[in-house]
This record gives sequence, C-alpha cells and structure tokens, in this order.
Amino acid sequence: MPNTYGAAVLTQASLPSAAWDLTSFLTNAKAQVQLWGGSVLMLLGVAGLVWGGVLLIKKLMANPQSAGQQQGWGTIALLIIVGGALGTGGWTLIETIGSGGQQTITDLGGGTVIVRTVDQVSGFLSGPSK
Repeated sequence: MPNTYGAAVLTQASLPSAAWDLTSFLTNAKAQVQLWGGSVLMLLGVAGLVWGGVLLIKKLMANPQSAGQQQGWGTIALLIIVGGALGTGGWTLIETIGSGGQQTITDLGGGTVIVRTVDQVSGFLSGPSK
C-alpha cells in the first residue's frame, strides 16, 4: 500500500460577490416579481383555456332550447384565445402589450401643447379687435 507523504493544502472556495445596495435589491426584486408574476399569468392562462374548453363542450352538448345559464360563444372564444395566449406567453405577452401602450403614450406626449389664456379666448370669441 503506497504511502502518500505531503501536506494537505486547504483552500477556501471563493464566494460569489453579492452587492447589498438598494439598486441591486430593487433589480433583483423586479426580476423575481416578473418570474413569479409570469408564472401566475401562465397558470391563469391554462386555467382559462381549460375552462373555455369545458364551456365549449357543455355548449355543444346542451339542448338548444335551454338558453338559461349558458355562456355565449363570444365568452367561450375569448376564454380559449386569451387563455392560450397567456398560457404560452405569460409575462412576455403582457410586457409586449404594455410596451406598445408605453410607445403610444410617448408618441402622444411628444407633441407640444398650446394653451390659450382667458384673454386670448375672450378676444377670439368677441371677434377681431379694432
């Protein structure tokens, strides 16, 4: 049996550097909330897709004369479409829709606003001055 003579070298593993400042905290919190929120949206999308499928089957199997508590075709179609979109898109879909709205607001807010004072408005209403 061979003998190994030598000193054991103990090294300390380098720890990952973690910043404990407010910016890092908020950045990490944003990423975590996006992950959790996206997962919840995907779960709700799948639930809407399943419920839309259940309502579709119920509607197709129901008696045509019993129109009491049935959901309309539009509601069923929207449940299936929106549920499928959220189930596959999740946070990415909502972020894309939101960024489109942000672009619209930026485009609308990019123009200049002309504000008329009360004197200008009253002069305009009374006609040209002589």
